[in-house]
Amino acid sequence: MSLSKITIADLELHYHIGVGDEERANPQRILMTIEILSDFSSAIATDRITKTIDYFGVCQRLMRFGDGRSWKLIEKLSHDAGEMILSEFDAVSVTVTVKKFIIPQTAFVSVTHNVQRKATGNVKRAGWGSL
Repeated sequence: MSLSKITIADLELHYHIGVGDEERANPQRILMTIEILSDFSSAIATDRITKTIDYFGVCQRLMRFGDGRSWKLIEKLSHDAGEMILSEFDAVSVTVTVKKFIIPQTAFVSVTHNVQRKATGNVKRAGWGSL
């Protein structure tokens, strides 16, 4: 199996996120970068969108992912987004980077989290050593 990668870079989203209730009261702007690994050999052979990851669909799903939800930590958000993408789209591995613009003296603060499928099709968490 040959793996290829789709990258969705800096998708702008507005989610309720923050440690305190006041910070979570209004949606905050975040940027999310998603790297999706999958076997695209069938898509290459057929030139059919049904044989690949629909990155437009991933973006649309992420734009609705925060509806009615809130997170305290970007660590948890990046994990939940990765798990959702793995469960709803045919990916082998998903890496999610969340950028938050909370500290005025920095360009951003970010967290990167990776999840991947086991050979059985189940989702397993990957540690930094396996990135």
